Amino acid sequence: MPPLADQLRPASLADFHGQAHLLGPGQPLRRALEEGALHSMVLWGPPGTGKTTLARMLAVNAGAAFVTLSAVLCGVKDIRAAVEAARAERASGRATAVFVDEVHRFNKAQQDAFLPHIEDGTITFIGATTENPAFELNNALLSRVRVYALRALDADALTGIIDRALVELGGTAPLEMDARLRRRLAEVADGDARRALNLLELAASLAADGVIDEATMKRAVEGAEVRRFDKGQDDFYDQISALHKSVRGSNPDAALYWFARMLDGGCDPNFIARRVARIASEDVGNADPRALGIAIDAWEAWRRLGPPEGELAIAQALVYCACAPKSNALYSAFNAAMAEVRGRGSDAVPAHIRNAPTALARAQGHGRAYRYDHDEPDGFAAGQTYFPDSMGERIYYEPVNRGMEIQIGEKLRRLRAAARGEPGEADG
Repeated sequence: MPPLADQLRPASLADFHGQAHLLGPGQPLRRALEEGALHSMVLWGPPGTGKTTLARMLAVNAGAAFVTLSAVLCGVKDIRAAVEAARAERASGRATAVFVDEVHRFNKAQQDAFLPHIEDGTITFIGATTENPAFELNNALLSRVRVYALRALDADALTGIIDRALVELGGTAPLEMDARLRRRLAEVADGDARRALNLLELAASLAADGVIDEATMKRAVEGAEVRRFDKGQDDFYDQISALHKSVRGSNPDAALYWFARMLDGGCDPNFIARRVARIASEDVGNADPRALGIAIDAWEAWRRLGPPEGELAIAQALVYCACAPKSNALYSAFNAAMAEVRGRGSDAVPAHIRNAPTALARAQGHGRAYRYDHDEPDGFAAGQTYFPDSMGERIYYEPVNRGMEIQIGEKLRRLRAAARGEPGEADG
């Protein structure tokens, strides 16, 4: 007997749960289903969100033949066979939808094999992928399809699917499962209808007297509570982005939440510790220079202690950075300096600040007229220049009026005024 998820695959929109943003009144996919109008597309979304079901419904409603290929198992030979079958259907006046599951696993040559047949209308291409098509599919294929992004199913949608399945599993006497346990199962499924139905099917096999109770539910879901987190893919980068922006936004609680989410998903804490060190420079900077030291100390604590003690040290650094005054002045200044360097030639070092280790260098004027700052009033050689003569003076670093950069800004204003020959103290 096929799995419950396959048995309950919806045949119409009435039984389909979720994806209201695509299937609500007037939305393009709903119109395609209602009008039986096929077009080439890629369905992109997490597992168990209805990609295969939607593809089948689209083909059936359009009266088209439905050919399934798995990019995990198939190659160019299988693609050619599917195209030949589509040509035969076309000769009899019937369209063909070629559904490619896990399409991101096809290489460029395999993806390119579909192009002329999509172009001339031999096939309607429907790809399904859990990975971002912009990264995983080539541009030639993307230009010939529409991409629809499916979302993980919310608890309400999953509960509706579970309710329907309880009737199916119970036959003439639906299985009993109270609302709290149905909701709990929906939460464990984490947006994946297939997971919800597989767990429900297991719970049903363990149930006594047609009742799925607390103990049965616990046995069925044991070890199944895994959150979505694909290392190296969109979920990973979305979550590290959320963590970084929570710290930048001075929200230590959200920072801790995303840190816990990433640890729970199996992220290497070393990666997060490295990001915290970056945050300490990029977003805190000289508004609180201690942040970088705390971040490095936390990183070293992780290396020495490992979990769970080292994870707590990283959490400490995250909270410190979140609560610290913020400045990206250093980050902006460094980027501006790098941009100028990359946009110019190799400007010469001014003679007065060149190294003069040899008699020849001194004869060429290296170091001549250099003023040693420690011998100058206030330890500052006012008016001495340090940029290449061809550039003139530049200002990249503009401290913000927060944290320690308040004092740094005041100091730099005095120094820069003195360098321009304006009256006032250079230091103080």
